[in-house]
Amino acid sequence: MYVCICHGITEKDIQKAARSGVNSISKLASETGATTGCGSCLEMAEDILQQHASQNTDFLQILTPSKPYFA
Repeated sequence: MYVCICHGITEKDIQKAARSGVNSISKLASETGATTGCGSCLEMAEDILQQHASQNTDFLQILTPSKPYFA
């Protein structure tokens, strides 16, 4: 589905950008051009980035010990 009609940016394009480390609208704009035209895609682009952030829990695996630690 197209998110940014002005620049032809799809939902998959934004998801791909998020997977490559884009985590803000300003970074998304500089990487893809999304949100830099009429701006009507801003809310949907934010939602897609937010969905990716909430699904990306890799950092929790680093913080979660495999066994309880007792000192």
